[in-house]
Amino acid sequence: MFSLEIETLARLLIDEARQKSLRIVTAESCTGGLVSAAICAIPGASDVLDRGFVTYSNRAKQEMLGVPGDLIADLGAVSEPVARMMAEGALENSNAHLAVAITGIAGPDGGTRMKPVGTVHIATARTNHGLTHRAELFEFETRFEIQQAAAQAALEMLRERLSQS
Repeated sequence: MFSLEIETLARLLIDEARQKSLRIVTAESCTGGLVSAAICAIPGASDVLDRGFVTYSNRAKQEMLGVPGDLIADLGAVSEPVARMMAEGALENSNAHLAVAITGIAGPDGGTRMKPVGTVHIATARTNHGLTHRAELFEFETRFEIQQAAAQAALEMLRERLSQS
């Protein structure tokens, strides 16, 4: 189901999180749970994965993660501030120490000149270590390729955050 690269990243993430006794939570929109599924595909995932939120609709982002509706209305769900709020909300609504949030436009429709298909915002939040954000423009042919690229980038960001003391 997942590429060897994604499987390897998920396996390394589990090992590293286990060594540091850290639990992970995901908040996913455009990836629809792919990040948590990649983690769960590896034996031992239960040692580190607390939960995953699939907040595809704007209402779900508000209700499950506490993202303000005004923020979504003003900037759109696909924006840096929304990704950051999703990561913070996931951390606050879980028993995890490290969160990743992904919001984007996987296509084939929904893109605009300002936010074309492939635009993805990924944020991580770690207890007592603040937030990080990354904006990407994945220029692939299919929705699935964009989703896979976003999931891979999210796993990479989680590993980067684990390496920070």
